[in-house]
Amino acid sequence: MDFQVTKNKERLDRWLAEQLPEITRSRLQKSIESGQVSLNGKICRSKKTLVYCGDRVSFYPSDPEPSLTLDPEAIPLDILYEDKTIIIINKVAGMVVHPAPGHDRGTLVHALLHHCQDLAGIGGRERPGIVHRLDKDTTGAIVVAKTDFALQHLQRQIQNKTARREYLGIVCGVPKTSEGTIDAPIGRHLRDRKKMGVVPLERGGRSALTHWQILERLGNYTLMQFCLETGRTHQIRVHSAHCGHPLVGDLTYGFKRTIGVNLSGQTLHAYRLCLQHPLSREPIEAIAPLPADFTKLLNILRKRNS
Repeated sequence: MDFQVTKNKERLDRWLAEQLPEITRSRLQKSIESGQVSLNGKICRSKKTLVYCGDRVSFYPSDPEPSLTLDPEAIPLDILYEDKTIIIINKVAGMVVHPAPGHDRGTLVHALLHHCQDLAGIGGRERPGIVHRLDKDTTGAIVVAKTDFALQHLQRQIQNKTARREYLGIVCGVPKTSEGTIDAPIGRHLRDRKKMGVVPLERGGRSALTHWQILERLGNYTLMQFCLETGRTHQIRVHSAHCGHPLVGDLTYGFKRTIGVNLSGQTLHAYRLCLQHPLSREPIEAIAPLPADFTKLLNILRKRNS
């Protein structure tokens, strides 16, 4: 597996753990020590080696993994914007962004390979064109690059925080203030390695900032707007649960109520994506309509509290 670093001065093991959340950090550290990781074409055996923006990291796991099928698939896509350089998709719930163990078919990448004839090889075999990710059950706007130049330009925008990603979510309870910022480091959960959690920096957590504000109070629930300043795995989900307000439908991070709506996952939707076009430098704003189950739940909660 090949990756390109888009951040500066990051420890190799920490950076690689973020790229491969399905693999424990301890296993990755052992893989580095045993020579299964290369940096810019040379084997690197020190987990403390610093990587920088533009570096190339390759990971060669010792245990053979099943080959991932990357045949194009004719999966319908809800396209918000497209030209010869980029494409912005309104991702549906249940769709994994790129192939991974257990998800070797039906991903966004498989759909894109069918839709975009020249996408293969842009930024890596298994994640062609992928600039950023959304969780499997998180819906909304996601941008994909069609050229290497566009990929690097968009990744820099994410890194430099010039691209803006805004989300809508319905949480349990009502925060005491109308807006705020959650500043709490996120890392692999210290007891449950399948989850992320708020983890001290000295124990492997990475700084994470989420800005939020209340849009609508709905009785014992709240419609929230979230804006990411960092992009950690499950960031909004973890931060919301950490503050005592888990996202409705997020069974992984603490939602335990019955609401009478059959949700496809957590009520988290990437509704607005603002970025600069890599070639024209013109601003682009993509708005992703809410999914049906999110809208249905909103309408029910509004009627209950009208």
